[in-house]
Amino acid sequence: MHDLSGTSFLTSDALKQEELFPIREVSRLTGVNPVTLRAWERRYGLIQPTRADSGHRLYSQSDVEAVRSILAWIERGVAVSKVGKILAKSSSPKVAVSPLYENVSSGEWGEWQTQLRRAISAFDEGRLDRLYGQVFSSYPLNVVFQDILMPLWQELLIRQEEFGQTSEWLFFDTFLRARTLQRLQISRAEVDEFVLLAPIPGHCRELELLVAGLLLSSPDLAVNLLGMGQPLSELTLVCEKIQPLALVLFSNHPPSEDLPRQLTRLALALECPLVLAGDGSDLAEDSLSGSPIACLGNEGRLMQRRLQQFLAGHLDT
Repeated sequence: MHDLSGTSFLTSDALKQEELFPIREVSRLTGVNPVTLRAWERRYGLIQPTRADSGHRLYSQSDVEAVRSILAWIERGVAVSKVGKILAKSSSPKVAVSPLYENVSSGEWGEWQTQLRRAISAFDEGRLDRLYGQVFSSYPLNVVFQDILMPLWQELLIRQEEFGQTSEWLFFDTFLRARTLQRLQISRAEVDEFVLLAPIPGHCRELELLVAGLLLSSPDLAVNLLGMGQPLSELTLVCEKIQPLALVLFSNHPPSEDLPRQLTRLALALECPLVLAGDGSDLAEDSLSGSPIACLGNEGRLMQRRLQQFLAGHLDT
C-alpha cells in the first residue's frame, strides 16, 4: 500500500513474505552509516526503501546490492551526484541462469558469503579453499563469481579504511587471483582459437580482468590476457605479432570524453576487430554506436554470447 506522497508502506503480512532489513542492519552489512543512507534516498533518490506500518525504513536485498553498487562507483572516483545516471544507464536485464538455479534466492548466496567472510577474517586459507570448492560444486561459474565471490571481494575493498580490513581484502584478493588464473589457464590449454583481453589502463583491478577472461572463455574459444599497465599505444604491435581473432578491451570505469575517439583510432589501426567489455562498455555504448567497435556489456553469460555473435558476424556495432 502507498500513502498520498507515493511512499511505499508494507503491512505486517507483507513483511513476512519478503526478507527486509532495518537501516542499522543495512549499515552493518555495507559499512554506510544511516545518515548517509538517508541522504542518498532524500537528496539523490539512489535507493527507495519501503516503510513498515510504524514508518521505519526497511530495505530489501536488492536495496543492499544497490548500496554496494553505489559504493563501488564512488570507490572508482565517481561523484555521488552522478551515480544515479550511471546506474540507470548501466542496468540491463540479466541473462537467466540454468533452470536448476533460477529459484535460488540471494539469501542462500548470502549464507555462503557469511561462511567465506568467517574464513577470511580468520585468515584460514585451508577453510577458504574448501568453501571455494563447495561453492563451485553447487553453482555455475558465472553465478559463483558474479553473485557470490565478487560482491564479497568488492565489499571488503570498499571497507579497507577500517582497521584490519586491508589485510582481509589482500588475503582474499591474493587467494582469488591465484585460483582464477589457474582456472583460466586450464580453460585455454587445448583451444587453438583465441581472443586477446587487455585492460584499459587505470580502469580495473587485476582480479576483475582475470574474472572477465574466465567468463568470456568457452570450450571453443580461449582468452589470452595482457598484464595490468599494458599501453594502448602498443596494442597494434602486439596484435600484429600474435594475430588474435579479436582484441577485447576491459573497463569498469565511466569512459572519459576522449575514450571513444581513442578507441576508434585504435580500431582503424588494428588488423583484427576491437571489442569493449565491462561496466564501461555499457556506459560507452551510445558514444560508440555506428563505430566498428562492439560493446559486450558487463554480465558474464551476456558477454560471452555477444562475443560469439560478434565473431560470427551476427552482432551489430
